[in-house]
Amino acid sequence: MKPYFLKLYQYNEWANNRVVNALKSQQVTDSKILEIMGHVVAAQLLWLHRVKHWPAPAVKLWGAYSLEEISSMSESACKQWLQYVAEHDTFNEELSYLNYKGEPYTNNIETIMIHLVNHSSYHRGQVALLMRQKGYEPVNTDFITYDRILRGQWKD
Repeated sequence: MKPYFLKLYQYNEWANNRVVNALKSQQVTDSKILEIMGHVVAAQLLWLHRVKHWPAPAVKLWGAYSLEEISSMSESACKQWLQYVAEHDTFNEELSYLNYKGEPYTNNIETIMIHLVNHSSYHRGQVALLMRQKGYEPVNTDFITYDRILRGQWKD
């Protein structure tokens, strides 16, 4: 499973970077777009802290973040998730935690890791839709596009 998670989290970093760079290059200041992308990276940090048994990070799951804060949070989350994957050989472990509302849950870390990237893709799709609706040009963050780029079949 390690190669799978390595590729999945490398893809997640690539997709986050594409969206953040598109927001920067088009000087997006729309609060809803930034709120959703902020949610993506805040969730990545929250889940990382849970998985690593660290105290909750000083982020709001639905906060008002500047583009620079989002960029910094994304860079940190992606780097730390890739480091976590690199340092572990297995992710088949049960994790008991309190969710953001303080409710207790237990999930498998593999499931959490898959969920997190799917969750991120879902919200990046919302960001793309809002960008288009507000006159900006969204970027393609499909996993197959990432794979095509890695294979040299897609020129970016």
